[in-house]
Amino acid sequence: MGRLIYLDNNATTQMAPEVLDAITKAEPVVYGNASSMHTFGREAGKLVEDSRKNIADLLDCDPSEIIFTSGASEANNTVFMIAASIIQKRGGGRIVTTTIEHPCIMESVKYLRTKGIHVDQVPVNRDGRVNMEALEKLMGPDVVLVSVMTGNNETGSVQPIAKISEMAHKCGALMHTDATQAIGKLKVSCRDWNLDYLSCSGHKFYGPKGVGVLYARKGIPFEPFVHGGEQEHGRRAGTYNTIGIYGTGVAAKLAKENIDEESRKLWAMRERLREGIIANIPNVTVNGCKERENCLPGTLDVSFENVEGESILLMLDMAGVAVSTGSACATGSLEPSYVLLACGLDVELAHGSIRFSFGRFNTMEDVDYVLEILPPIIKRLRAISTR
Repeated sequence: MGRLIYLDNNATTQMAPEVLDAITKAEPVVYGNASSMHTFGREAGKLVEDSRKNIADLLDCDPSEIIFTSGASEANNTVFMIAASIIQKRGGGRIVTTTIEHPCIMESVKYLRTKGIHVDQVPVNRDGRVNMEALEKLMGPDVVLVSVMTGNNETGSVQPIAKISEMAHKCGALMHTDATQAIGKLKVSCRDWNLDYLSCSGHKFYGPKGVGVLYARKGIPFEPFVHGGEQEHGRRAGTYNTIGIYGTGVAAKLAKENIDEESRKLWAMRERLREGIIANIPNVTVNGCKERENCLPGTLDVSFENVEGESILLMLDMAGVAVSTGSACATGSLEPSYVLLACGLDVELAHGSIRFSFGRFNTMEDVDYVLEILPPIIKRLRAISTR
């Protein structure tokens, strides 16, 4: 195959060369168990703690508030299980979240409801932003946890997390955000947003897969999701993935250093593609927010009328361009995106959606190539459409 262009960075990112170089050099010499007290263990432990500091710097919190997990899915599940435990101990209470969360939260909601836990899901508007009036009506003294993702993985819509956090705390609730898609693209501050919990995953900001982060503010309720050893001060058991954690720390340092330039570059590519699609392809709908401050800079979700998204994806793939029809965690489902349906799209348009998600290693030449091949692909598919 000739040219290959990866535009599915919201699913996962390529490991940064600096990260790969760092872990390649460390792996042969730092192989001790980071919990061991001997020299080999202390060397491994130092890598873990150095990474903890880098991640804390990126998230604007204290290193002691960082807990390493296997991924954001585990971190999210941990928070929801903590809330469920509080509700069970109190003999009542509610969790409030949204209709557009990541599948790991949506499935946690389904599971908790089978256990008798009350969960309310606040709707979003056409742009994919939380209906703040509806959210305020759901607030009350019985709310234990409010969980709202920072930036949506499909539409790219960004939520006013600081304001929602203020609402949550006003009624005595804990505040959690899944910031997985925002890290490295937006400035995220656990302090400024007054968060109790935050989840993210290293492979979404050019680190290795299999390492997640849970921020848990000092003094807030906490119960381990994984039981066993005393790693993470008893908050998460399991032998440390030392090299993966080290790589994530290197990635976090790079993300903090490059965030302004990276955000600017991602937005420029996103806008060039958006404008080119609108100018060259009729009957398209751009999903999510249009304002830069309310949108993840590298995410563009577009619905094409009278064509199936899967068909577009396959033809783009044959032309060397990798995209997505929605969340990678929902791949295999023939149902239209629940996120787009929650935003008010009809089923036909939701079926015809494609998500383009840019990353650090994309270029304007990539955008130009997509704009060269995409219009004839859509024209051809519409010509053979049976709709």
